[in-house]
Amino acid sequence: MHVSSRYLTCKSFITPIWMSPAFPMLTVLSMFYYICLRRRARTASRGELMNNRRAIESNRTLPINVELVQYAKEVLDFSSHYGSENSMSYTMWNLAGTPNVYPSSGDFTQTAVFRTYGTWWEACPSARLRFTRMPPNFHSQDYVELAFEEPVYPTAIHVLETYHPGAVVRILACSANPYSQNLPAEVRWEILWSEPPIKVNSPQARRFAPSIKRINFPTNLIRLEINSSLLDYYTELDAVVLHGVRERPVLSLNTSVIDMNDLDDDEDGERDSCCMDSLNKQFSAAAFRDWTTNGYFDKLPYELIQLILSHLTVPDLCRLSQTCKLLYQHCCDPLQYIHLSLQPYWARINDTALEYLQSRCILVQWLNLSWIGNRGTISVSAFSRFLKVCGSELVRLELSCGHFLNETCLEVIAETCLHLQELNLSSCDKLPPQAFNHVAKLCNLTRLILYRTKVEQTALLSILNFCSELQHLSLGSCVMIEDYDTIASMMGAKCKKLRTLDLWRCKNISENGIAELASGCPLLEEIDLGWCPTLQSSTGCFAKLARKLPNLQKLFLTANRSVCDSDIEELATNCTNLRQLDILGTRMVSPASLRKLLESCKDLSLLDVSFCSQIDNRVVLELNANFPNVLIKKSFTQ
Repeated sequence: MHVSSRYLTCKSFITPIWMSPAFPMLTVLSMFYYICLRRRARTASRGELMNNRRAIESNRTLPINVELVQYAKEVLDFSSHYGSENSMSYTMWNLAGTPNVYPSSGDFTQTAVFRTYGTWWEACPSARLRFTRMPPNFHSQDYVELAFEEPVYPTAIHVLETYHPGAVVRILACSANPYSQNLPAEVRWEILWSEPPIKVNSPQARRFAPSIKRINFPTNLIRLEINSSLLDYYTELDAVVLHGVRERPVLSLNTSVIDMNDLDDDEDGERDSCCMDSLNKQFSAAAFRDWTTNGYFDKLPYELIQLILSHLTVPDLCRLSQTCKLLYQHCCDPLQYIHLSLQPYWARINDTALEYLQSRCILVQWLNLSWIGNRGTISVSAFSRFLKVCGSELVRLELSCGHFLNETCLEVIAETCLHLQELNLSSCDKLPPQAFNHVAKLCNLTRLILYRTKVEQTALLSILNFCSELQHLSLGSCVMIEDYDTIASMMGAKCKKLRTLDLWRCKNISENGIAELASGCPLLEEIDLGWCPTLQSSTGCFAKLARKLPNLQKLFLTANRSVCDSDIEELATNCTNLRQLDILGTRMVSPASLRKLLESCKDLSLLDVSFCSQIDNRVVLELNANFPNVLIKKSFTQ
């Protein structure tokens, strides 16, 4: 039986509770009451509970409320997308408006597609180590936020999925109106629906309409959170429909009703929310009564208690710290916060929470603040104060989608985090170009992620010049860089340790830049050249890559229609360690060259031949039968 530790008292840690003579009767009564409450919640569906609520409140007539049906008016924010920043194909912006594709199924450019799917990105050289102590109910990897014309009390949300459905794991509503001129005093996010990722066996289109929780404020800002880890290919979303009513049904004030938050699927999230809110209250050990003994905890070594507590999430530590002085001291020990991810609690973290975490985080080495601080919940001054206190030991800092960040923030990072080795600024698209000049001061960087940022060429050249220890570099969709050949030349000259490079959708690299990379960075194991339109196989650039980079494990040449048999044969001859290859869209590759590749590259596990005109479904079935350890991807359009 799970009992929240916030109901425990200090005395329960000092005198064994089973020594109390009243313990058996209290235990039986407590368990019986608890079981009755849980059974009441478990044996009824959400619909039944809502019907029960309406029946109980039948003594009051509710006003007739016409339901509005709205499609998204605008896409406000997102973490990633497959498309470019300068077009509509495969971008999140396709989620605005009425459906373009639904009810058709298949791979269509008019849909919204995220950058990744499956677990392939966790099985390549650029993969990052996961943070520990993540809450079990947090599964989100990506998100998109949508604005609707009119605020309503949601009654239903429909997501029109047109290809490989099943990625939506959480739907949230926000109290802030994105079209209001006045910022609210408090920005609230409520979870309307949340479930772990599930495997959907069919790639066909569907209308996803989960049962959502009722909330007590109107909203026109909806957020979808995504987990694509179980998908066989990229998920594609066409539109989102918000159903709702303008007026909130008036409930009877003297009626006791079932709280929807008592349901199992909301319980963990609500409990975490309460405990993260407790960060806004300062606790002191002086508030606890002194006891002469701490029971069996006095017999445990300090290190063993620390080890036990190291398995708790941040909300659990906050909750446990309120029980007694001994556990308060353990839960506030900076050694418990060496690796800290606040991303799962992005909706609850604000300036006050950062302030009260400062004393606990003076030894933090890995810090994940991705997704937090948007819509004014984190100020630049609070972030700067936090880093000045807690940043001296940092070696890894994750700030993905941190739209509150400005030049001052990067300046503080550069001045404070002198030992920083990994910095993630992906999708921080509000950072001004000049802010990236400060990154060059972080000379110990081994990993830098600048995906979808406004970094410019001058700042990037300075970074490459001074950060010669770089091993992993992501420049995907960096549209402000004017000459990628110059950038590639600097990489070849200065970044001799480079192992992975993401140049996804870089618009102007040529065979000259590829030659500089191949000659100057011989340790490269992964390179993404997907959607780079200026590269042509006839120049020999892909063959040169294969000859110069024998350690290649991942190579994406997505949508390069010039890739041909000779390129595939060079890979088969020189890159026998290859594990992932994407040649989507080429017309020049034959089944014979693919067979040679599959025979030579014994470790190959992913091969994407979607829209390769010479590789039809019959060839794919034949290759799958002969090489069962390789997943060969072939998307379709209905």
